[in-house]
Amino acid sequence: MCENMGKLIGDKNFYKMALAVAVPIMVQNGVTNFVSMIDNIMIGRVGTEQMSGVAVANQLMFVFNVSTFGMLSGAGIFGAQFFGSRNAEGQRNTFRFKIVSMMLFAFVWILVLYNKGDTLIPLYLHGNSEVGSVEETLKYGVAYLRIMLIGMVPFAFAQIYAGTLRECSETVAPMRAGIAAVVTNTVLNYILIFGKFGAPRLGVQGAAIATVTSRFVESAAIMIWTHRRAEKFPFIKGAYQSLRVPGSLVKKILIKGSPLMVNEFLWSFGMAMLAQCYSLYGLSVVAAQNISSTISNVCNVAWLAMGDAIAIIVGQLLGAGKMEEAKDTDRKLIFFSVTSCLLLSVALFLLAPVFPKIYETADEVRALATRFILVGACMMPFQAFLHSAYFTLRSGGKTGITFFFDSGFMWLCSIPVAFVLSRYSGLPILATYIICQSLDFLKCIVGFVLVKKGVWIQNIVSESNA
Repeated sequence: MCENMGKLIGDKNFYKMALAVAVPIMVQNGVTNFVSMIDNIMIGRVGTEQMSGVAVANQLMFVFNVSTFGMLSGAGIFGAQFFGSRNAEGQRNTFRFKIVSMMLFAFVWILVLYNKGDTLIPLYLHGNSEVGSVEETLKYGVAYLRIMLIGMVPFAFAQIYAGTLRECSETVAPMRAGIAAVVTNTVLNYILIFGKFGAPRLGVQGAAIATVTSRFVESAAIMIWTHRRAEKFPFIKGAYQSLRVPGSLVKKILIKGSPLMVNEFLWSFGMAMLAQCYSLYGLSVVAAQNISSTISNVCNVAWLAMGDAIAIIVGQLLGAGKMEEAKDTDRKLIFFSVTSCLLLSVALFLLAPVFPKIYETADEVRALATRFILVGACMMPFQAFLHSAYFTLRSGGKTGITFFFDSGFMWLCSIPVAFVLSRYSGLPILATYIICQSLDFLKCIVGFVLVKKGVWIQNIVSESNA
């Protein structure tokens, strides 16, 4: 028994190393999500239609944001391993690939959402509830989305730089840039949403303007910081002299990264589809899910940061050829993530009846939000394991497996079940939601088997000619 526990628990230096990577990411994500929660509460104090309109618009932005993560993660696998093997030129070319691919991706998404946003938002608006007006909710959602499109490019650049720095084990600088952004966002939200200090009362448009401004602040802060430290981060030297990337590296990134890129898009689009299925139960469900996800996102930062830590630490060990150490480290990091989230799930469970009372909305919405939060609290440790397993597989370049493990499962299992239950079963929303969430137990079994078998243990840059 003690021997088995020894394989799961590291020494003091191990946790120092892990927390040195994870805590800054955790703080950045935590501050960001906490401020997003404050923003959400501010909008929620204005009215249910405003809150629901912003929630639906953000569901569409969520697809772009997560897809951005996928676009960068495919190249990021190589970036982490190039850093582990001390190959600055390989990192530089990986960085260039990120810039070119992300600018093309952002341009396409801006065109799609600008021209089709007012068509997509109504897919989430159904009048099966007495809570809120569909027409008003649509108006607020479109107004918010149009302004948010301006922030897509600076958001992309912030993610490119932050991701590349994290691959170099530099997690404090992205944290500081993120904090600067959220402070800007919070102050401007208060001023522009409610019309304080002589500013006009702009409501949801003010919230969008504040968020876009914060995107520019974050990208400027992290870009300036990085370029001023070119000696420490040699990949940035001459990075913009050319945007040419060797064809051999492009091919390798596309082969390894394409499944990951497609996976993140399909996963985020799948989450949007699940939300659309739930929205068939009425605007009260849209509002309640918005409240639930707001507090859950704050509590989820622990396992999200641990996933990033696994990708960075294990990826570097694999790039350095330390296979056994990578396997041992990964096992301990997964155990640490899951046990930490057990404690957080208790905190979220206790907050469930209290948090929805902050919002100026109907009792029906508050009661439903409480139940959604309770379900999320019960699922948190399992989500922590799934996230860790996903990043473990990704760190070794097993992107084909991650594709079927993540988005494949969602589209073949979760979405069909949600589609059928929401349209044909007659079950109440809470029963449908619990059944769909419980499907992740099957995914946990698959993830456990894949990680234990060690299919992810490989060095993908040892023969790369960057």
